[in-house]
Amino acid sequence: MRNNDNDGRPNPWAEPPHWRTGPAWQERRRGPRRLGIALAVACIAGLALLALRPELLIDRLAGKAEALRHTAGAPPLAVESVRPTAPPPMAPDEPTLQEPFRGSPALQWADGAAGIEVPEAAATGWMSKEAVADALEKTKRFLVAANLDPATLRGERPADALALLDPQQPEIPQRLEQYLTKPTEQDTPVTVFTRFDPAEAKPVGDVVKVRGSMRVEKGEPGEVLVVTDYTFVHPLTKGGTSVQRTIVRRQITLALLDPVRWETTRGRLQLREYHAEWSNVECSAADGFLHPQFPQDLATGPAATGPAVDPYDRSAGGVRGDGCGTITRS
Repeated sequence: MRNNDNDGRPNPWAEPPHWRTGPAWQERRRGPRRLGIALAVACIAGLALLALRPELLIDRLAGKAEALRHTAGAPPLAVESVRPTAPPPMAPDEPTLQEPFRGSPALQWADGAAGIEVPEAAATGWMSKEAVADALEKTKRFLVAANLDPATLRGERPADALALLDPQQPEIPQRLEQYLTKPTEQDTPVTVFTRFDPAEAKPVGDVVKVRGSMRVEKGEPGEVLVVTDYTFVHPLTKGGTSVQRTIVRRQITLALLDPVRWETTRGRLQLREYHAEWSNVECSAADGFLHPQFPQDLATGPAATGPAVDPYDRSAGGVRGDGCGTITRS
Protein backbone atom coordinates (compact mmCIF):
# COMPACT_ATOMS: atom_id res chain seq x y z
CA MET A 1 0.00 0.00 0.00
CA ARG A 2 1.25 3.46 -0.86
CA ASN A 3 0.12 6.95 -0.01
CA ASN A 4 1.16 10.49 -0.75
CA ASP A 5 3.14 12.46 1.80
CA ASN A 6 2.80 16.20 2.33
CA ASP A 7 4.61 17.17 -0.87
CA GLY A 8 2.44 14.87 -2.99
CA ARG A 9 5.13 12.32 -3.84
CA PRO A 10 4.48 8.60 -3.32
CA ASN A 11 5.86 7.38 -0.02
CA PRO A 12 6.01 3.64 0.86
CA TRP A 13 5.06 2.35 4.28
CA ALA A 14 7.96 1.68 6.62
CA GLU A 15 6.14 -1.62 7.05
CA PRO A 16 2.62 -2.77 6.07
CA PRO A 17 -0.29 -1.36 8.10
CA HIS A 18 -1.44 -3.54 10.96
CA TRP A 19 -4.44 -5.23 12.44
CA ARG A 20 -4.32 -5.92 16.16
CA THR A 21 -6.23 -8.00 18.67
CA GLY A 22 -5.91 -8.48 22.38
CA PRO A 23 -5.96 -11.35 24.88
CA ALA A 24 -9.23 -13.16 25.40
CA TRP A 25 -10.75 -13.48 28.83
CA GLN A 26 -13.99 -14.75 30.23
CA GLU A 27 -15.50 -14.37 33.65
CA ARG A 28 -17.30 -17.19 35.35
CA ARG A 29 -21.05 -17.37 35.44
CA ARG A 30 -22.22 -16.68 38.96
CA GLY A 31 -25.02 -18.78 40.32
CA PRO A 32 -28.24 -17.23 41.51
CA ARG A 33 -28.72 -16.18 45.03
CA ARG A 34 -31.84 -17.82 44.03
CA LEU A 35 -32.35 -15.38 41.22
CA GLY A 36 -29.00 -15.24 39.60
CA ILE A 37 -26.52 -13.04 37.92
CA ALA A 38 -25.04 -14.36 34.74
CA LEU A 39 -21.84 -13.01 33.37
CA ALA A 40 -19.59 -13.79 30.50
CA VAL A 41 -17.21 -11.29 29.06
CA ALA A 42 -14.88 -12.41 26.36
CA CYS A 43 -12.13 -11.37 24.05
CA ILE A 44 -10.75 -8.38 22.23
CA ALA A 45 -8.72 -7.38 19.18
CA GLY A 46 -7.58 -4.19 17.49
CA LEU A 47 -8.14 -1.26 15.00
CA ALA A 48 -8.98 2.41 15.39
CA LEU A 49 -9.84 6.07 14.78
CA LEU A 50 -10.90 9.59 15.48
CA ALA A 51 -13.85 11.89 16.15
CA LEU A 52 -17.01 13.49 14.85
CA ARG A 53 -18.41 16.97 15.41
CA PRO A 54 -21.06 17.13 18.18
CA GLU A 55 -23.67 18.67 15.90
CA LEU A 56 -23.22 15.79 13.45
CA LEU A 57 -23.79 13.23 16.19
CA ILE A 58 -27.08 14.92 17.07
CA ASP A 59 -28.17 14.61 13.44
CA ARG A 60 -27.18 10.95 13.40
CA LEU A 61 -29.15 10.18 16.55
CA ALA A 62 -32.18 11.92 15.09
CA GLY A 63 -31.79 9.92 11.90
CA LYS A 64 -31.66 13.07 9.79
CA ALA A 65 -28.18 12.84 8.29
CA GLU A 66 -27.91 11.77 4.68
CA ALA A 67 -25.03 9.55 3.56
CA LEU A 68 -22.31 11.48 1.76
CA ARG A 69 -21.97 10.25 -1.83
CA HIS A 70 -18.69 10.84 -3.62
CA THR A 71 -19.67 9.09 -6.84
CA ALA A 72 -22.73 9.95 -8.88
CA GLY A 73 -25.67 7.60 -8.49
CA ALA A 74 -24.03 5.30 -5.93
CA PRO A 75 -26.96 3.92 -3.90
CA PRO A 76 -26.50 2.92 -0.27
CA LEU A 77 -26.31 -0.78 0.46
CA ALA A 78 -29.29 -2.56 1.92
CA VAL A 79 -29.27 -3.45 5.60
CA GLU A 80 -27.00 -6.40 6.41
CA SER A 81 -29.65 -8.96 7.33
CA VAL A 82 -27.36 -12.00 7.09
CA ARG A 83 -23.60 -12.46 7.28
CA PRO A 84 -21.87 -11.87 3.90
CA THR A 85 -20.41 -14.87 2.10
CA ALA A 86 -17.37 -13.08 0.62
CA PRO A 87 -15.36 -9.87 1.06
CA PRO A 88 -16.28 -6.80 -1.01
CA PRO A 89 -14.33 -6.21 -4.26
CA MET A 90 -11.01 -4.38 -4.25
CA ALA A 91 -10.60 -0.87 -5.71
CA PRO A 92 -7.27 0.77 -6.60
CA ASP A 93 -8.17 4.36 -5.71
CA GLU A 94 -6.65 5.95 -2.61
CA PRO A 95 -8.37 8.37 -0.21
CA THR A 96 -7.97 12.13 -0.48
CA LEU A 97 -9.02 15.04 1.70
CA GLN A 98 -11.91 15.68 -0.70
CA GLU A 99 -12.87 11.99 -1.08
CA PRO A 100 -11.82 10.19 2.10
CA PHE A 101 -13.74 7.00 1.24
CA ARG A 102 -12.55 6.73 -2.36
CA GLY A 103 -11.51 3.17 -3.12
CA SER A 104 -13.20 1.82 0.01
CA PRO A 105 -16.24 -0.50 0.15
CA ALA A 106 -17.43 1.79 2.95
CA LEU A 107 -18.28 4.45 0.36
CA GLN A 108 -21.74 2.89 0.09
CA TRP A 109 -22.17 2.26 3.81
CA ALA A 110 -24.44 4.38 5.99
CA ASP A 111 -23.22 7.37 7.98
CA GLY A 112 -22.70 7.19 11.72
CA ALA A 113 -25.63 6.12 13.89
CA ALA A 114 -27.79 5.73 10.77
CA GLY A 115 -25.78 2.56 10.10
CA ILE A 116 -26.91 1.01 13.40
CA GLU A 117 -30.43 0.01 12.46
CA VAL A 118 -32.67 -1.42 15.16
CA PRO A 119 -34.64 -4.48 13.97
CA GLU A 120 -38.35 -4.78 14.61
CA ALA A 121 -39.05 -5.96 18.13
CA ALA A 122 -41.00 -9.10 18.94
CA ALA A 123 -41.73 -10.88 22.19
CA THR A 124 -38.77 -13.15 22.97
CA GLY A 125 -38.60 -15.73 25.72
CA TRP A 126 -40.05 -14.20 28.85
CA MET A 127 -39.72 -10.66 27.51
CA SER A 128 -42.59 -8.68 26.06
CA LYS A 129 -42.36 -6.88 22.74
CA GLU A 130 -42.02 -3.61 24.64
CA ALA A 131 -39.14 -4.91 26.78
CA VAL A 132 -37.33 -6.19 23.69
CA ALA A 133 -37.79 -2.83 21.95
CA ASP A 134 -36.32 -1.13 25.02
CA ALA A 135 -33.29 -3.44 24.95
CA LEU A 136 -32.71 -2.80 21.25
CA GLU A 137 -32.93 0.97 21.56
CA LYS A 138 -30.59 1.06 24.55
CA THR A 139 -28.12 -1.18 22.74
CA LYS A 140 -27.99 1.28 19.86
CA ARG A 141 -27.47 4.16 22.27
CA PHE A 142 -24.61 2.26 23.90
CA LEU A 143 -22.89 1.55 20.57
CA VAL A 144 -23.20 5.19 19.51
CA ALA A 145 -21.93 6.50 22.84
CA ALA A 146 -19.01 4.03 22.89
CA ASN A 147 -17.93 4.36 19.24
CA LEU A 148 -19.28 7.57 17.67
CA ASP A 149 -19.64 10.14 20.45
CA PRO A 150 -17.05 12.87 19.75
CA ALA A 151 -16.12 13.12 23.43
CA THR A 152 -15.45 9.38 23.65
CA LEU A 153 -13.46 9.38 20.41
CA ARG A 154 -11.18 12.18 21.57
CA GLY A 155 -10.37 10.26 24.73
CA GLU A 156 -12.78 11.69 27.27
CA ARG A 157 -14.66 9.57 29.77
CA PRO A 158 -17.49 7.68 27.96
CA ALA A 159 -20.07 8.89 30.45
CA ASP A 160 -23.16 8.29 28.30
CA ALA A 161 -22.13 4.71 27.54
CA LEU A 162 -21.31 3.93 31.17
CA ALA A 163 -24.64 5.38 32.30
CA LEU A 164 -26.46 2.67 30.31
CA LEU A 165 -24.67 -0.20 32.07
CA ASP A 166 -25.85 -1.95 35.22
CA PRO A 167 -23.79 -0.93 38.28
CA GLN A 168 -24.95 -4.15 40.01
CA GLN A 169 -23.31 -6.43 37.45
CA PRO A 170 -20.45 -8.28 39.16
CA GLU A 171 -16.94 -7.06 38.33
CA ILE A 172 -17.72 -5.21 35.11
CA PRO A 173 -18.11 -1.67 36.51
CA GLN A 174 -14.89 -2.02 38.48
CA ARG A 175 -13.05 -3.51 35.53
CA LEU A 176 -14.09 -0.72 33.16
CA GLU A 177 -13.13 1.91 35.72
CA GLN A 178 -9.68 0.33 36.00
CA TYR A 179 -9.35 0.31 32.21
CA LEU A 180 -10.14 4.03 32.06
CA THR A 181 -8.06 5.24 35.00
CA LYS A 182 -5.10 2.83 35.02
CA PRO A 183 -4.77 1.43 31.49
CA THR A 184 -2.14 -1.11 30.54
CA GLU A 185 -1.46 -2.95 27.30
CA GLN A 186 -3.63 -5.83 28.51
CA ASP A 187 -6.26 -3.90 30.48
CA THR A 188 -7.23 -1.08 28.16
CA PRO A 189 -10.48 0.82 27.57
CA VAL A 190 -10.19 0.37 23.79
CA THR A 191 -11.45 -3.17 24.28
CA VAL A 192 -14.90 -1.61 24.71
CA PHE A 193 -14.61 2.08 23.73
CA THR A 194 -13.08 3.63 20.60
CA ARG A 195 -10.62 6.29 21.81
CA PHE A 196 -7.88 8.32 20.10
CA ASP A 197 -5.39 10.95 21.09
CA PRO A 198 -6.63 14.16 19.37
CA ALA A 199 -3.05 15.43 19.23
CA GLU A 200 -2.14 12.54 16.92
CA ALA A 201 -4.82 12.57 14.23
CA LYS A 202 -7.78 14.61 13.04
CA PRO A 203 -10.93 13.44 11.27
CA VAL A 204 -11.27 14.10 7.55
CA GLY A 205 -14.74 15.51 7.02
CA ASP A 206 -17.75 14.77 9.17
CA VAL A 207 -18.55 11.16 8.30
CA VAL A 208 -17.73 7.83 9.93
CA LYS A 209 -19.08 4.91 7.89
CA VAL A 210 -20.87 2.09 9.68
CA ARG A 211 -22.15 -1.33 8.63
CA GLY A 212 -23.29 -4.34 10.60
CA SER A 213 -26.16 -6.17 12.20
CA MET A 214 -28.14 -6.52 15.42
CA ARG A 215 -30.34 -9.41 16.50
CA VAL A 216 -32.23 -10.60 19.56
CA GLU A 217 -31.70 -14.01 21.13
CA LYS A 218 -33.56 -15.80 23.88
CA GLY A 219 -31.55 -15.90 27.08
CA GLU A 220 -32.40 -17.45 30.41
CA PRO A 221 -35.89 -16.86 31.81
CA GLY A 222 -36.31 -13.17 32.45
CA GLU A 223 -33.59 -11.90 30.14
CA VAL A 224 -33.12 -10.93 26.52
CA LEU A 225 -29.77 -10.84 24.71
CA VAL A 226 -28.93 -8.37 21.96
CA VAL A 227 -26.07 -9.63 19.77
CA THR A 228 -24.31 -7.00 17.64
CA ASP A 229 -21.56 -7.03 15.00
CA TYR A 230 -20.54 -3.65 13.53
CA THR A 231 -17.62 -2.22 11.58
CA PHE A 232 -16.73 1.49 11.82
CA VAL A 233 -14.50 3.21 9.21
CA HIS A 234 -12.78 6.47 10.22
CA PRO A 235 -10.82 8.64 7.74
CA LEU A 236 -7.98 10.55 9.45
CA THR A 237 -5.14 12.92 8.69
CA LYS A 238 -2.08 14.11 10.54
CA GLY A 239 -1.99 17.26 8.46
CA GLY A 240 -0.94 17.87 4.87
CA THR A 241 -2.56 15.69 2.22
CA SER A 242 -2.00 12.20 3.61
CA VAL A 243 -5.26 10.43 4.49
CA GLN A 244 -5.60 7.04 6.16
CA ARG A 245 -8.62 5.03 7.20
CA THR A 246 -8.82 3.12 10.47
CA ILE A 247 -11.35 0.30 10.69
CA VAL A 248 -12.83 -0.94 13.98
CA ARG A 249 -14.92 -4.09 14.15
CA ARG A 250 -16.80 -4.81 17.36
CA GLN A 251 -18.90 -7.81 18.33
CA ILE A 252 -20.76 -7.05 21.56
CA THR A 253 -23.55 -8.89 23.37
CA LEU A 254 -25.66 -6.96 25.88
CA ALA A 255 -28.48 -8.20 28.11
CA LEU A 256 -31.55 -6.56 29.63
CA LEU A 257 -32.86 -8.41 32.69
CA ASP A 258 -36.23 -8.59 34.37
CA PRO A 259 -35.75 -7.11 37.87
CA VAL A 260 -38.51 -9.36 39.21
CA ARG A 261 -36.40 -12.43 38.45
CA TRP A 262 -32.86 -11.07 38.52
CA GLU A 263 -30.68 -8.98 40.78
CA THR A 264 -30.29 -6.00 38.48
CA THR A 265 -30.87 -2.28 38.11
CA ARG A 266 -34.14 -1.72 36.27
CA GLY A 267 -33.62 -0.49 32.71
CA ARG A 268 -29.82 -0.93 32.67
CA LEU A 269 -27.85 -3.16 30.31
CA GLN A 270 -25.36 -5.84 31.31
CA LEU A 271 -22.23 -6.34 29.21
CA ARG A 272 -22.02 -10.06 28.51
CA GLU A 273 -19.45 -10.48 25.78
CA TYR A 274 -17.17 -8.28 23.71
CA HIS A 275 -14.67 -8.82 20.93
CA ALA A 276 -12.86 -6.13 18.96
CA GLU A 277 -10.44 -5.84 16.08
CA TRP A 278 -8.64 -2.63 15.13
CA SER A 279 -6.97 -2.18 11.74
CA ASN A 280 -4.35 0.35 10.71
CA VAL A 281 -3.06 0.94 14.23
CA GLU A 282 0.16 0.25 16.10
CA CYS A 283 0.58 -3.31 17.33
CA SER A 284 1.12 -2.27 20.92
CA ALA A 285 -0.10 0.58 23.14
CA ALA A 286 -0.48 0.90 26.91
CA ASP A 287 -1.94 4.40 27.26
CA GLY A 288 -5.61 3.59 26.66
CA PHE A 289 -5.70 4.96 23.09
CA LEU A 290 -5.66 3.51 19.59
CA HIS A 291 -2.77 4.89 17.55
CA PRO A 292 -3.45 5.15 13.79
CA GLN A 293 -0.61 4.44 11.36
CA PHE A 294 0.51 6.97 8.77
CA PRO A 295 3.08 6.42 5.99
CA GLN A 296 5.37 9.13 7.37
CA ASP A 297 5.56 7.48 10.80
CA LEU A 298 8.42 5.24 11.77
CA ALA A 299 7.20 1.86 12.95
CA THR A 300 7.22 1.48 16.73
CA GLY A 301 6.42 -1.38 19.03
CA PRO A 302 6.49 -5.08 18.14
CA ALA A 303 6.46 -6.17 14.51
CA ALA A 304 3.36 -7.73 12.96
CA THR A 305 3.61 -11.51 12.83
CA GLY A 306 0.05 -12.59 12.04
CA PRO A 307 -1.43 -13.28 8.59
CA ALA A 308 -2.43 -10.55 6.11
CA VAL A 309 -6.18 -9.96 6.30
CA ASP A 310 -8.88 -7.80 4.71
CA PRO A 311 -10.50 -5.64 7.43
CA TYR A 312 -13.59 -5.15 5.25
CA ASP A 313 -14.27 -8.88 5.01
CA ARG A 314 -17.30 -9.37 7.24
CA SER A 315 -17.94 -12.89 5.94
CA ALA A 316 -15.74 -14.34 8.68
CA GLY A 317 -17.71 -15.51 11.68
CA GLY A 318 -15.79 -13.43 14.21
CA VAL A 319 -12.74 -11.33 14.88
CA ARG A 320 -9.36 -13.00 14.73
CA GLY A 321 -7.67 -14.41 17.79
CA ASP A 322 -5.04 -12.74 19.92
CA GLY A 323 -2.22 -11.20 17.89
CA CYS A 324 -1.12 -8.58 15.39
CA GLY A 325 -0.81 -8.94 11.63
CA THR A 326 -0.87 -6.92 8.40
CA ILE A 327 -3.87 -5.75 6.38
CA THR A 328 -4.38 -5.91 2.63
CA ARG A 329 -6.14 -2.53 2.45
CA SER A 330 -7.56 0.22 4.60
